[in-house]
Parts: sequence; C-alpha cells; structure tokens
Amino acid sequence: MKRLTHSLLLSACAMLLAPSTLCLAAEAVKLENAVSPGANRADEPLAAEYSLDKAVHFLDSASLTWLNERKCFTCHTNYAYLYARPATSSDAVAHRQVREAAEQLVTSRWPSEGPRWDAEIIATAAALAYNDAATTGELHATTRTALDKMWTVQREHGGFDWLKCEWPPMESDDHYGVTLAAIAVGVAPGNYADTPEAQKGMAGIRRYLRDNPPPTLHHQVMLLWAASYLPDLQTDEEKAATVAKLLSLQKADGGWGLATLGDWKRGDDLAQDLESSDGYGTGFVIYVLRRSGMPATEETLQHGVQWLKTHQRESGRWFTRSLYQDHEHFLTHAGTAMAVMALGECEK
Repeated sequence: MKRLTHSLLLSACAMLLAPSTLCLAAEAVKLENAVSPGANRADEPLAAEYSLDKAVHFLDSASLTWLNERKCFTCHTNYAYLYARPATSSDAVAHRQVREAAEQLVTSRWPSEGPRWDAEIIATAAALAYNDAATTGELHATTRTALDKMWTVQREHGGFDWLKCEWPPMESDDHYGVTLAAIAVGVAPGNYADTPEAQKGMAGIRRYLRDNPPPTLHHQVMLLWAASYLPDLQTDEEKAATVAKLLSLQKADGGWGLATLGDWKRGDDLAQDLESSDGYGTGFVIYVLRRSGMPATEETLQHGVQWLKTHQRESGRWFTRSLYQDHEHFLTHAGTAMAVMALGECEK
C-alpha cells in the first residue's frame, strides 16, 4: 500500500510540475489550439539532435497559424505544407484542416468571390494534385476542378500572369508559374495528363518553355522536377547539364545555398549570402536530384542528408534567409517543407 501511495504521489507531483508538457503531448495541433512557432531567426540555436517530430510540429504550427492570422494561402507556407506533410503522415488533424481549407478555395470562395490572382489557381491545383498523389493516389474531384480552371487563365503565349512582388524564387516572374503548372499536370493521379484539357494546356506550356528559357538555375531545377513526371520537357542533355551545375554548387559542408541558384537583387541593399548552406537550397536540390533518378546512396546526397540532420534548429525548422529583405524570412517555412520532403525521398 505504501509503495502504491508513493507512486500516486509521484504521479500527482509530475502533473502539477509539468501540466503544459503533458497537455502538449496528448493534444494534437489543430486550428483551435495552434500557437505560432515564433519568428524565423538566423541566430536560433541548432538542435542537439535531429527530430522529425519537431519538424512536423513546426510545419503544423506555422501553417495553421498562417491560416488563422492571414486567412489565405501562400507558396512558402501552407501550399508547401500540403507537399511536405504526407511525407511523414497525412493522418493528422492539422493536415486535414489545411487540406479542407484549400478545397474550400475551389468549392466556395472561387464561385462566390473569384480567385485573388491567377497564380492562386495554379498554386492551389498543384498543391492539391501533389497531395492527392502522396495520399490517396486518386484524383479528387475538387483537384480536377482546380486543374481544369488553370486552362481558363492560360495566356496566348502558353504561360500565366504570375505574381511579381519581388519575393523570389516563387513570386517574382512568370516562369515559375509555368513550371508549377507543368508539375501539377505531371503529378496528378488518374492519368490527368492524358485528358484533352491537359493535352491542349501542355501544348501551350511547351510553346512557352521553348520561347522562354529559365531565367535562373532554380527554375532549371523546377523544370527538372517537372520532367521527372513529363520526360519530354527536357532533353537528356539538358537534364544532365542541370544536374552537373547543382553538383558543382554543393558546399564543403554538404549543403546548398538558395542564393547561389539565381541572381536575385535584394530590396534592402544588402548582399546575398552566397557562402552559407540553408534549408531550402539543400532540401530542394536533394529532393529534385532524387526525383531525377539519383540513388539515395550516392555520396553527394548522403553528404547533403547529413547537413540536414545536423542543421535543424531547436524549434524544428531549417532556417533560410529571405532573398529580398531581412524581415520575416518566410522561406524558412518552405525550406523546412523541402527538408522534410528530401529526407523522406532519401529514406525510401
């Protein structure tokens, strides 16, 4: 009896001393309780050891608080989340809520108010299509609606009127939107690429790509990603040239720096950081190299994986400096998503 009483007292003390920890462990992150993971800081300490659970908690929290506070979708946060979350598990309240919010753009807001921009249509279609492929493997009816709507805003030259708000690499030129649309078509389940709508739309995209070479190496890598689904988008020589450029830019520590994948001008008169590896650069390159067929056992990729596993921050994120101005560094959200996707690809 004394031993039992002593155990009960210890349990009670533990609950009194750390109730918040116990609650956090028991309660899943969701819209109703999501707490911001805090600002993305370059000086946040590195984690003592790699933790996938911390990375997932960061992604859940960042995406849900963005929805709560901003009431919108954006390439670097909750769209990126729909790509990355299934790499761990799609059976989570947070994932279902973000997915449902994206579907509601298509089924509710677009019919009543219209999309905010043409770019929202392509980004939503691509995120839903990738998410379908990574979860059920079947094309959802809402995804099909979003994909078909892309072609209603396609321009005569085959491209789209993309966001150009000086936030590279995602929101600064039309080429990014074209490659994202190609990825959407290629990844979509149910042989969507073979439908008449997709065939006609892709003919325009191929015409655009023929007339408009990628302005940066980043966008060449986007094309390499798209070509992993639609092989004729690049010749074998073009694919090999892109891979060779990426291999030449790997840093001694095993990582890649996003700023080395383009020639972007900053808006704060500071210099781009061309020396440091970061989460987006490393995760993006590793993920697409794996998609291009490079074995996970390749020393180059293993070196990059080691960088990712030793450069996670205490909060679970991988820091990526903004290419435009030192303010919020929201590319860290996309960088964390790409890191999770890259690690998932290398562990298959």
